[in-house]
Amino acid sequence: MTQKRGFDRISQAGKVPPPETRVQILVVGAGSAGAAAAIVAARAGAHVMLVDENPVDPGLMGFDTPLFYGGRYTGAIQTRGRMVEQVLAANPLLEKAFEAGVDVRLGVSVWGAFTPGYGLASLPGSIAGLADETRAWMVGFDRLILATGARDVALAFPGWSQTGVMGARAFETLVHTYDAFAGRRLVILGTGDLAVATARTALAKGLEVAALADVATTFGAGSQARAELEAAGVEIRLGQVPVGAPGGLEGVTGIILRDLAGGGTEVLACDTIVEGVSLTPVVELLDVLGGALAPDPRLGGYAPVSPDGVATSLDGIFLAGDVAGVPGGAGLGPQAARASGRRAALAALISLGFEAEIEPHAAADATAAADAVAYQALWTRALAQGEDVVICQCEEVTRSQLIMARPPAYLGPASPAQARRNLAGLLEDGPASQDQIKRLTRACMGPCQARRCREQVAHLLAITAGVSAADLALAGYRAPVRPLPLKVLADWNESSEIARYWDVWMGISGQWTPYDDIGTPREALSAGILGEGGRL
Repeated sequence: MTQKRGFDRISQAGKVPPPETRVQILVVGAGSAGAAAAIVAARAGAHVMLVDENPVDPGLMGFDTPLFYGGRYTGAIQTRGRMVEQVLAANPLLEKAFEAGVDVRLGVSVWGAFTPGYGLASLPGSIAGLADETRAWMVGFDRLILATGARDVALAFPGWSQTGVMGARAFETLVHTYDAFAGRRLVILGTGDLAVATARTALAKGLEVAALADVATTFGAGSQARAELEAAGVEIRLGQVPVGAPGGLEGVTGIILRDLAGGGTEVLACDTIVEGVSLTPVVELLDVLGGALAPDPRLGGYAPVSPDGVATSLDGIFLAGDVAGVPGGAGLGPQAARASGRRAALAALISLGFEAEIEPHAAADATAAADAVAYQALWTRALAQGEDVVICQCEEVTRSQLIMARPPAYLGPASPAQARRNLAGLLEDGPASQDQIKRLTRACMGPCQARRCREQVAHLLAITAGVSAADLALAGYRAPVRPLPLKVLADWNESSEIARYWDVWMGISGQWTPYDDIGTPREALSAGILGEGGRL
């Protein structure tokens, strides 16, 4: 049989195995928005799978992934059965999803999503990569609803790498979803809606909130919320910045606050410091898919470009909840999040040919119009006095190493050329680039995948460049968007047709030429001894 002109037997075209299963609608994230979306779609007759990474593997929690847990969890997280039961109990919508016929997968992360297109023409349709503690596999989908939520914007100060310094969304998860929080007395950073919601959650659980501290001189959430907290015995510290955190064997034992106006310091006793300054949308999956993103100061960073809070720039990909700018979580408006999920499900159903009518988008669903990016910058400037403070915990990159564009100390002393380099000099050659500074300093390259440092690195670059962090390009990343053991990824059942050419990358025989032979007569000799198609 004559092969079609242009056919490449080494390419992956037609060889990628089909996914294990295929669904009409895949929903990522089983919070209020995602679960509501799955229920609506399933009740309409669609085949729906709902995937959520909770309960998160304890090893990932140690890397502060996907949230900034700060090590402040009990040993209960090690008992998976108990954790699954707790996740189900914390979200009654999950039981309704089961009853509606939704294929619910808990403890499963979505590490990537891909649609056929440039560079991916060999795919057998739209697929998502899933993984649990033991294996990875592919699921096909016709429509995708991203209810991936939001995560905390972390801020560095002396002592922040100790156990007990954590994010507000992680605190909510440990207290509400897992019932596995190990602290008793809190100091919360920030006075906006997020910090106030965190304080309310803590007080409702019988925890002690010593204070809310803010570098701003006004209370962000308004006078009524302030009066409520003060009546509950919570101190309000305005115009104060954390400059240290004494600690012991079990983590922080207090926080040192410095008055920005007078310069005096004071120590408040606590076992947990919750950073409740800001959230930012979890956009990694949409970014990997190629969806359009743009800075949204209201949401605290880059967010999906959407005309109605549901649709994205990609056909068949929809949004719900925090990632769409609609607050969710136990203390931030689950009713609005559920409404967002219903709208996303209806949009997906209509695109599949189901009869449905989308609910109108209520302006009240949107978050407050405050500039969260400016608030992050205010904190970053106030915290910038400590040059030796580690900004990137994974790679141990300090603030001074970042500003001087130096590699981390564990790589050895800087070379003379590196010693002459600094960020100001790099900015003379072009705009600030987080990807460039990442390659020079290794900041944001650790296993937490920059969840603890991406935003603060961007702010430090922006401050040095004299611009807003919203003016910087989003730092680059790629799948997998969750840290995965190689043994899990290697478990994928690739086809024998692909395995046959595993040692060839696009048929480039030169990859097997010894480096010292390149450009010499021996290069041709190396090419001559290779087998068909450049194979050994």
